[in-house]
Amino acid sequence: MSIIRRPFRYSNDNTVFILIGLNILVYIAIHVFRGSIPIIPFFAMNPVLVIRQGWFWQFFTYMFIHDPHSLTHLFFNMFALFIFGRQVEHQMGSREFLLYYFLTGILAGIFSFFAYLFTGNAFITLMGASGAIFAIQLAFAVFFPRSVIYIWGILPLKAPVMVLGFTALQLIFMVTGRGGNVAHVTHLAGFAFGWVYFIVRFGIDPWRAMRR
Repeated sequence: MSIIRRPFRYSNDNTVFILIGLNILVYIAIHVFRGSIPIIPFFAMNPVLVIRQGWFWQFFTYMFIHDPHSLTHLFFNMFALFIFGRQVEHQMGSREFLLYYFLTGILAGIFSFFAYLFTGNAFITLMGASGAIFAIQLAFAVFFPRSVIYIWGILPLKAPVMVLGFTALQLIFMVTGRGGNVAHVTHLAGFAFGWVYFIVRFGIDPWRAMRR
């Protein structure tokens, strides 16, 4: 068996709760140490600082930084991680889940880095776990294509319809410039890298799986 597709030993260690806890702790630390420790400039991803200072760790750490002026940014990301991540971790196993989560998130950050450079937005600051969250939502739709998600607790949608619909909206917002100051390119990159992960790592065609 190819090393690329060699499975990890299965375990379900509820790492989703650890990830949620770490994100909350970092959010609290940003407010507690505001003015004394520059957490956001040091750990959020800024293309200029990556190039000039060599702060390449930001491709990883940006996923744990959320907008301190918007609690909803943290809440919705962690809520999605809780709702979808637990099921995906149970299906994949904790080791595979962490590899999937961090690899898609890091690659989404790297892709955003180059996208910002080539579009003249090098001074933008990228923060949030949304890239990896979009990959997690894709995984949920692939593993559980018949699951029904109630949007706002009212509108029932099959998981693949919800995920593909949200992704289409991100694409529209990115092209039209609507949707506010949201990293649409990062969301789409997380989705795309998650798609490639399923093909390369599992030999699964996400489109075919979601059409089951």
